[in-house]
Amino acid sequence: MFTGIVTDQGEVLALRQEGDLRARIGTHYDVSRIDIGASISCEGVCLTVVDLGQSPRNWFDVQISAETVSKTNLPSWKVGTILNLERALKVGDELGGHIVSGHVDGVAEVVALQAEGDSLRVTFRAPDALAKFIAPKGSIALNGTSLTVNEVNGADFGINFIPHTRAVTTWGQVAVGDLVNLEVDTMARYVARLREWD
Repeated sequence: MFTGIVTDQGEVLALRQEGDLRARIGTHYDVSRIDIGASISCEGVCLTVVDLGQSPRNWFDVQISAETVSKTNLPSWKVGTILNLERALKVGDELGGHIVSGHVDGVAEVVALQAEGDSLRVTFRAPDALAKFIAPKGSIALNGTSLTVNEVNGADFGINFIPHTRAVTTWGQVAVGDLVNLEVDTMARYVARLREWD
């Protein structure tokens, strides 16, 4: 489990296909404090650490299944891609965002950008099957970042990014046409499922 509060920006150092896709990710995390088998959210995708090291910089390796690649924006990753990173939630940690599983539901597209004071309003288009789970003032995770939905118009929804969020995450480089990993709020998913039984 994660909170959607990004704690590092990592960099894709290498990608290679060896059955599953294997990615090497550079990090500022102290890798001596990361265990093999640990879960790290990488751009909102919960991935398992399979190797790590410190030369010439701190890095960890993850293996990514074809299923995960097919459901996420992973096909756009290349060497040099910057990723939002978050270590798994520990008991007693502050829950500053919302409960995020790292199980991406689908991919949304950035369709518009508009400056609003010091903030940036970004409009996204969700897959139709996921739009029903997105509500004004509800929580959503995009590229691993816990965010509050401002407004919803059909499959389109808006998020307001304050300068701090853009400075400490990959949202500082957002552009129209970007594909982003979307995870709907777990509570919204269960409420929708319960309504099917009414």
